Amino acid sequence: MVDFTKSNISTWSILGSSGTFGVAAYELSKEDPDCAIVTSDLCFFSGLERLKQDRPHQLLNVGIAEQNMIGVAAGMAKEGMHVWATTYASFASTRVVDQVKLCMGYMKLPIHLVGLAAGFSVGILGATHMAIEDLAIMRAIPNIIVLSPADCHETMKMILAASKIEAPIYLRLSGTMRNPIVYKDQYDLTIGKANVISKRENSKGCIFATGSLVFNAKRAAEKLAEQGVLCDVYDFHTIKPIDQEILLANLDKDFFVTIEEHSVIGGLGSAIAEVIAPYFKKPKQLIIGVRDYYPHAASYSFLLEKNNLTIDGIVGQIHKFI
Repeated sequence: MVDFTKSNISTWSILGSSGTFGVAAYELSKEDPDCAIVTSDLCFFSGLERLKQDRPHQLLNVGIAEQNMIGVAAGMAKEGMHVWATTYASFASTRVVDQVKLCMGYMKLPIHLVGLAAGFSVGILGATHMAIEDLAIMRAIPNIIVLSPADCHETMKMILAASKIEAPIYLRLSGTMRNPIVYKDQYDLTIGKANVISKRENSKGCIFATGSLVFNAKRAAEKLAEQGVLCDVYDFHTIKPIDQEILLANLDKDFFVTIEEHSVIGGLGSAIAEVIAPYFKKPKQLIIGVRDYYPHAASYSFLLEKNNLTIDGIVGQIHKFI
């Protein structure tokens, strides 16, 4: 049983999303004898060392063989096991895309694939480990639910909620250790329904953010409000199925801004543009993300700064846009 206390929320933030997944996996393994975790040589990075020690029969490390990992997970799922597969998001979305397409998309096997260190989280390792196209790939594959939690509190909630869904899921985990906390208190989460972070009276625009940049979006909106630009802020933790109700309810706004630690091509911004495109009267839209290139290897903070994804970078882009 997971307790959502302030102490635990703070601890998960310190651990980061990968460490939080390890805590959740351990709890799930205790509650569900059919729960199985498969990893491609990322036991430590996935926070699975305690599971490896206490419940080794529920953990399988296939080594550096991500494509095989999906095949193994598919076989276990066919036998009725509740399977979570973990690897770097860059490998989960590109190296194994054929296996994901066939086993998860086409066969609809309920594998829960966890993409660790998405975006620039391990950008110091270079372009091979930067997952900036994973949302575009995963949401284009039929039958896969695509999730992207804002902080470690939401990561824990989302894992517990996803464990009850018998469908293929891609869970994108972004950010680093000491992940900023968006949700300090207990709240309700529904997969497929965006969360309201803040609403301002007489707001002219909406900021829709996902993953690690929800915190920066929230802070950017606060700075913009001080400068007379009022925006509502939403956490789009579910990329697919997208929350169309929220989008259509805000078509009378002057502008939409989407913010993501992902390519500007094919991610949250594209998903929202696809929903509002058929409407004659709709807000103009700014898509904030990673431009169409691969940055050189660098620290997480440097890469956010270089790509204008910091709080000030976001504020500057919105001012220029409006």
